[in-house]
Amino acid sequence: MRLLERVSTLIRANLNDMIDRAEDPEKLIKQVMLDMENQYLQVKTQVAVSIADQHMLEKKLRENEDAGGDWMRKAELAVDKSQDELARAALDRYQTSSKLALSYREQVEDQRAQVETLKSTLIKLEQKLEEAKSKRDLLLARHRRSIALTKAARAQSGLGDQSKSAAFDRLGDRVNLTESVASAEVELLNDDTAERLTRLDRDTEVDRLLEDLKSKRKLLTP
Repeated sequence: MRLLERVSTLIRANLNDMIDRAEDPEKLIKQVMLDMENQYLQVKTQVAVSIADQHMLEKKLRENEDAGGDWMRKAELAVDKSQDELARAALDRYQTSSKLALSYREQVEDQRAQVETLKSTLIKLEQKLEEAKSKRDLLLARHRRSIALTKAARAQSGLGDQSKSAAFDRLGDRVNLTESVASAEVELLNDDTAERLTRLDRDTEVDRLLEDLKSKRKLLTP
Protein backbone atom coordinates (compact mmCIF):
# COMPACT_ATOMS: atom_id res chain seq x y z
CA MET A 1 0.00 0.00 0.00
CA ARG A 2 1.32 3.41 -0.97
CA LEU A 3 -0.12 4.89 2.21
CA LEU A 4 1.91 2.53 4.37
CA GLU A 5 5.03 3.29 2.31
CA ARG A 6 4.61 7.04 2.92
CA VAL A 7 3.92 6.47 6.59
CA SER A 8 6.95 4.21 6.94
CA THR A 9 9.10 6.93 5.39
CA LEU A 10 7.84 9.42 7.97
CA ILE A 11 8.36 6.96 10.81
CA ARG A 12 11.98 6.36 9.75
CA ALA A 13 12.66 10.05 9.15
CA ASN A 14 15.37 11.63 11.27
CA LEU A 15 14.07 15.11 12.02
CA ASN A 16 17.45 16.43 13.14
CA ASP A 17 19.11 15.48 9.85
CA MET A 18 16.21 16.91 7.85
CA ILE A 19 16.45 20.21 9.68
CA ASP A 20 20.22 20.41 9.31
CA ARG A 21 19.87 20.04 5.54
CA ALA A 22 16.90 22.37 5.15
CA GLU A 23 17.21 25.89 3.77
CA ASP A 24 14.25 27.01 5.89
CA PRO A 25 14.06 24.74 8.98
CA GLU A 26 10.98 26.44 10.45
CA LYS A 27 9.04 25.93 7.23
CA LEU A 28 10.25 22.33 7.06
CA ILE A 29 9.19 21.58 10.64
CA LYS A 30 5.70 22.96 10.04
CA GLN A 31 5.39 20.98 6.80
CA VAL A 32 6.63 17.75 8.42
CA MET A 33 4.19 18.17 11.29
CA LEU A 34 1.34 18.80 8.85
CA ASP A 35 2.29 15.75 6.76
CA MET A 36 2.54 13.53 9.82
CA GLU A 37 -0.83 14.71 11.16
CA ASN A 38 -2.47 14.14 7.77
CA GLN A 39 -0.92 10.68 7.42
CA TYR A 40 -1.97 9.84 10.98
CA LEU A 41 -5.59 10.76 10.20
CA GLN A 42 -5.47 8.76 6.97
CA VAL A 43 -4.09 5.68 8.70
CA LYS A 44 -6.61 6.07 11.53
CA THR A 45 -9.43 6.23 8.99
CA GLN A 46 -7.99 3.24 7.12
CA VAL A 47 -7.85 1.25 10.37
CA ALA A 48 -11.52 1.99 11.03
CA VAL A 49 -12.49 0.99 7.46
CA SER A 50 -10.40 -2.20 7.66
CA ILE A 51 -11.99 -3.19 10.97
CA ALA A 52 -15.43 -2.60 9.47
CA ASP A 53 -14.47 -4.76 6.47
CA GLN A 54 -13.21 -7.46 8.85
CA HIS A 55 -16.52 -7.47 10.69
CA MET A 56 -18.40 -7.71 7.39
CA LEU A 57 -16.27 -10.65 6.22
CA GLU A 58 -16.67 -12.40 9.57
CA LYS A 59 -20.44 -11.96 9.25
CA LYS A 60 -20.41 -13.44 5.74
CA LEU A 61 -18.29 -16.33 7.02
CA ARG A 62 -20.77 -17.10 9.79
CA GLU A 63 -23.70 -16.83 7.39
CA ASN A 64 -22.17 -19.34 4.97
CA GLU A 65 -21.09 -21.67 7.78
CA ASP A 66 -24.63 -21.56 9.17
CA ALA A 67 -26.08 -22.06 5.70
CA GLY A 68 -23.79 -25.05 5.09
CA GLY A 69 -24.82 -26.60 8.39
CA ASP A 70 -28.49 -26.03 7.56
CA TRP A 71 -28.16 -27.62 4.11
CA MET A 72 -26.38 -30.62 5.64
CA ARG A 73 -29.24 -31.13 8.09
CA LYS A 74 -31.70 -30.94 5.22
CA ALA A 75 -29.69 -33.49 3.25
CA GLU A 76 -29.66 -35.82 6.27
CA LEU A 77 -33.43 -35.39 6.64
CA ALA A 78 -33.96 -36.14 2.94
CA VAL A 79 -31.85 -39.31 3.24
CA ASP A 80 -33.89 -40.38 6.26
CA LYS A 81 -36.99 -39.87 4.16
CA SER A 82 -35.44 -41.77 1.22
CA GLN A 83 -35.63 -38.57 -0.87
CA ASP A 84 -32.34 -38.97 -2.74
CA GLU A 85 -32.97 -36.19 -5.23
CA LEU A 86 -33.72 -33.71 -2.44
CA ALA A 87 -30.67 -34.97 -0.60
CA ARG A 88 -28.50 -34.39 -3.70
CA ALA A 89 -29.86 -30.85 -4.09
CA ALA A 90 -29.25 -30.08 -0.42
CA LEU A 91 -25.70 -31.47 -0.61
CA ASP A 92 -25.04 -29.37 -3.71
CA ARG A 93 -26.09 -26.25 -1.78
CA TYR A 94 -23.98 -27.46 1.15
CA GLN A 95 -20.90 -27.65 -1.07
CA THR A 96 -21.49 -24.13 -2.42
CA SER A 97 -21.88 -22.72 1.11
CA SER A 98 -18.80 -24.61 2.29
CA LYS A 99 -16.68 -23.26 -0.57
CA LEU A 100 -17.89 -19.71 0.12
CA ALA A 101 -17.21 -20.18 3.82
CA LEU A 102 -13.66 -21.34 3.05
CA SER A 103 -13.09 -18.33 0.81
CA TYR A 104 -14.44 -15.94 3.44
CA ARG A 105 -12.30 -17.61 6.12
CA GLU A 106 -9.17 -16.90 4.07
CA GLN A 107 -10.27 -13.31 3.49
CA VAL A 108 -10.98 -12.87 7.19
CA GLU A 109 -7.48 -14.08 8.08
CA ASP A 110 -5.90 -11.73 5.53
CA GLN A 111 -8.05 -8.87 6.76
CA ARG A 112 -7.13 -9.50 10.38
CA ALA A 113 -3.44 -9.44 9.45
CA GLN A 114 -3.93 -6.16 7.58
CA VAL A 115 -5.81 -4.66 10.51
CA GLU A 116 -3.03 -5.63 12.90
CA THR A 117 -0.43 -4.12 10.54
CA LEU A 118 -2.40 -0.90 10.29
CA LYS A 119 -2.89 -0.77 14.05
CA SER A 120 0.84 -1.26 14.61
CA THR A 121 1.62 1.41 12.04
CA LEU A 122 -0.88 3.76 13.63
CA ILE A 123 0.71 3.27 17.06
CA LYS A 124 4.22 3.91 15.69
CA LEU A 125 3.06 6.97 13.78
CA GLU A 126 1.28 8.29 16.86
CA GLN A 127 4.48 7.83 18.89
CA LYS A 128 6.50 9.55 16.16
CA LEU A 129 3.98 12.38 16.03
CA GLU A 130 4.14 12.90 19.80
CA GLU A 131 7.92 12.79 19.63
CA ALA A 132 7.92 15.38 16.86
CA LYS A 133 5.57 17.63 18.81
CA SER A 134 7.82 17.45 21.87
CA LYS A 135 10.88 18.21 19.76
CA ARG A 136 9.25 20.93 17.68
CA ASP A 137 9.71 23.81 20.11
CA LEU A 138 13.26 22.72 20.96
CA LEU A 139 14.19 22.50 17.29
CA LEU A 140 12.69 25.89 16.50
CA ALA A 141 14.48 27.44 19.49
CA ARG A 142 17.75 25.86 18.34
CA HIS A 143 17.27 27.21 14.83
CA ARG A 144 16.45 30.73 16.04
CA ARG A 145 19.42 30.64 18.40
CA SER A 146 21.72 29.70 15.53
CA ILE A 147 20.36 32.61 13.48
CA ALA A 148 21.01 35.01 16.36
CA LEU A 149 24.54 33.69 16.80
CA THR A 150 25.21 34.03 13.10
CA LYS A 151 24.00 37.62 13.07
CA ALA A 152 26.09 38.41 16.15
CA ALA A 153 29.17 36.87 14.55
CA ARG A 154 28.65 38.85 11.36
CA ALA A 155 28.13 42.05 13.33
CA GLN A 156 31.32 41.42 15.30
CA SER A 157 33.18 40.69 12.08
CA GLY A 158 31.85 43.90 10.59
CA LEU A 159 33.05 45.90 13.59
CA GLY A 160 36.48 44.36 13.18
CA ASP A 161 36.75 45.48 9.55
CA GLN A 162 40.13 47.21 8.99
CA SER A 163 38.63 49.92 6.79
CA LYS A 164 36.15 50.86 9.49
CA SER A 165 38.85 50.76 12.13
CA ALA A 166 41.02 53.06 9.98
CA ALA A 167 38.09 55.44 9.57
CA PHE A 168 37.72 55.64 13.35
CA ASP A 169 41.45 56.30 13.65
CA ARG A 170 41.26 59.14 11.11
CA LEU A 171 38.30 60.61 12.92
CA GLY A 172 40.26 60.43 16.18
CA ASP A 173 43.18 62.24 14.55
CA ARG A 174 40.90 65.01 13.35
CA VAL A 175 39.38 65.39 16.80
CA ASN A 176 42.86 65.58 18.33
CA LEU A 177 43.90 68.21 15.77
CA THR A 178 40.81 70.29 16.43
CA GLU A 179 41.42 70.12 20.15
CA SER A 180 45.05 71.17 19.66
CA VAL A 181 44.10 74.16 17.49
CA ALA A 182 41.48 75.26 20.00
CA SER A 183 43.97 74.95 22.85
CA ALA A 184 46.54 76.98 20.91
CA GLU A 185 44.03 79.72 20.16
CA VAL A 186 43.05 79.91 23.81
CA GLU A 187 46.69 79.99 24.80
CA LEU A 188 47.45 82.80 22.30
CA LEU A 189 44.45 84.72 23.52
CA ASN A 190 45.61 84.37 27.10
CA ASP A 191 49.17 85.46 26.15
CA ASP A 192 47.88 88.61 24.33
CA THR A 193 45.78 89.62 27.31
CA ALA A 194 48.68 89.17 29.68
CA GLU A 195 50.91 91.24 27.39
CA ARG A 196 48.38 94.07 27.26
CA LEU A 197 47.98 94.04 31.03
CA THR A 198 51.77 94.10 31.47
CA ARG A 199 52.09 97.04 29.02
CA LEU A 200 49.35 98.90 30.85
CA ASP A 201 51.17 98.48 34.14
CA ARG A 202 54.40 99.65 32.52
CA ASP A 203 52.79 102.76 30.99
CA THR A 204 51.27 103.67 34.33
CA GLU A 205 54.63 103.40 36.02
CA VAL A 206 56.23 105.56 33.30
CA ASP A 207 53.58 108.23 33.78
CA ARG A 208 54.19 108.25 37.52
CA LEU A 209 57.92 108.57 37.02
CA LEU A 210 57.33 111.44 34.60
CA GLU A 211 55.19 113.32 37.08
CA ASP A 212 57.79 112.82 39.79
CA LEU A 213 60.48 114.08 37.48
CA LYS A 214 58.49 117.19 36.58
CA SER A 215 57.84 117.94 40.23
CA LYS A 216 61.51 117.67 41.04
CA ARG A 217 62.44 119.95 38.16
CA LYS A 218 60.00 122.62 39.31
CA LEU A 219 61.57 122.65 42.72
CA LEU A 220 65.01 123.21 41.22
CA THR A 221 63.85 126.08 39.02
CA PRO A 222 64.32 129.56 40.80
